[in-house]
Amino acid sequence: MSRPRWLRRPWQILLFGGLLAGALVYAAIGAFLWRQAEALLANPPQRAADAALVLGSRAYLDGKPHPCLSGRVDTAVAMARTGLVKQLAFSGGVDSEDGRTEAIAMQERAVAAGYAGPVLLEPASTSTRLNLSLSRPLLEAAGVRSVVIVSEPFHMWRVERLVKMSGFDRIFDVQYAAAPTSCWNALGPFSKGALREPAAIVNNVFRGFLF
Repeated sequence: MSRPRWLRRPWQILLFGGLLAGALVYAAIGAFLWRQAEALLANPPQRAADAALVLGSRAYLDGKPHPCLSGRVDTAVAMARTGLVKQLAFSGGVDSEDGRTEAIAMQERAVAAGYAGPVLLEPASTSTRLNLSLSRPLLEAAGVRSVVIVSEPFHMWRVERLVKMSGFDRIFDVQYAAAPTSCWNALGPFSKGALREPAAIVNNVFRGFLF
């Protein structure tokens, strides 16, 4: 008696099972991040801080300022206008996709939005982990003791884990501001950055950065 055809190639079963398990894990991480993001958006920072640290991402899209990054800057500028933060710090190096320095692009956006206060620039980082480690000495040298970290909602869970793992929160009093950018408002968990975030989390876990 011959075996069913699907049993003749067990590697196909293993491959399909692996792909299915990966997809389920990916979806579960995405759903978790969405819930965390919604909670942060509903609870913006309340305590005044010395600075807002805005984390970088792609600066330009189709020759125009990227709305995702612009929204992060706009959130920080709004906090400065209300007196919640005293100065802005922008962290982001040269973007491999558009060749622009993210920190400088963010400063230009803030100035265009009418911000005229003090600015700190960290123009070398190429990852969230480096955003924190390279910004730390700049903030300390400026006498900053309390920080509001600004990024898009989907990004904040990983940021919080990296802050704790790096000891950043032992140096500064840290709060988090999830920026309701047009990218998030339009697509939420289906925006490009949000869809890539579960993969970034898995990468950081395997490299020992998160746990």
